[in-house]
Amino acid sequence: MAVFSSLTPVFVAVLCVVVLYLFKNFSRSEGKGKTDAKSSVAARPWVDEDLQDNTEISPVEDDDALADGEDDVPHVPYVPVLYTPEVMLQRSRDFYTLLNARRSVRFFSPEPVPRDVIENIIRTAGTAPSGAHTEPWTFVVVEDPQTKHRIREIVEEEEEINYKQRMGEQWVNDLQRLRTNWVKEYLDVAPFLILVFKRTFGLRPSGKKKTHYYNEISVSISCGILLAALQNAGLVTVTTTPLNCGPQLRQLLRRPPNEKLLMLLPVGFPAPDATVPQLHRKPLEDIIVFV
Repeated sequence: MAVFSSLTPVFVAVLCVVVLYLFKNFSRSEGKGKTDAKSSVAARPWVDEDLQDNTEISPVEDDDALADGEDDVPHVPYVPVLYTPEVMLQRSRDFYTLLNARRSVRFFSPEPVPRDVIENIIRTAGTAPSGAHTEPWTFVVVEDPQTKHRIREIVEEEEEINYKQRMGEQWVNDLQRLRTNWVKEYLDVAPFLILVFKRTFGLRPSGKKKTHYYNEISVSISCGILLAALQNAGLVTVTTTPLNCGPQLRQLLRRPPNEKLLMLLPVGFPAPDATVPQLHRKPLEDIIVFV
């Protein structure tokens, strides 16, 4: 009993040291977590979850899912159109001239655009390559005036918050020289709005999920072809990514949960008094490297 009494202070001291050590480590790790979270928010306050690609490169598949896959795709001869070097050069120049005239236009005419033209443009966008040919895109074309106005209300409400709170002073200052803000009158005026959704996954005949590889990259390529097709048809647009509007717009347009909004494009003819910023593109030597 005497031995136990003599050891008690030592035991208590050791116990206190252990508790203090654990407490300090916990506080340090918790503080680090808070610091990391804070720095992450400060670094990218404009992150939109809808714009994050959640592709699973190595998805976990069970035997039933693999058996539920599609049949082997047959291969057929590919017969390209061949041009002489002179024709190639001329066609490349003409196409550059066409696309170099493309500008982001925010002033639209209400003049109607034939629906057949829009359908052909969407067909063209749908020719884009995609991971494992999953074609993970949906193009929602809105022409109903009430729906367009509701889209404008949703976008302007969120964009005002983006400009005042989320985007940061530097981004807002960079946009000021282009004279842009959260007011999007063109969403009411343009005869069509094209909302491009990426399908983050598909569904197999059994109802199980089907991975859409690189869905955001695939849909982004499709958007590039879409812009070229609009320019080729003599129409104008402005690429907009309405941050934090995706869930509301998805609900408004009754899109399923696996579709995430990537881009919103007003489409039509430019207003007679339309203006654009006088910008200059980088010279070729600044964007090309031959190895």
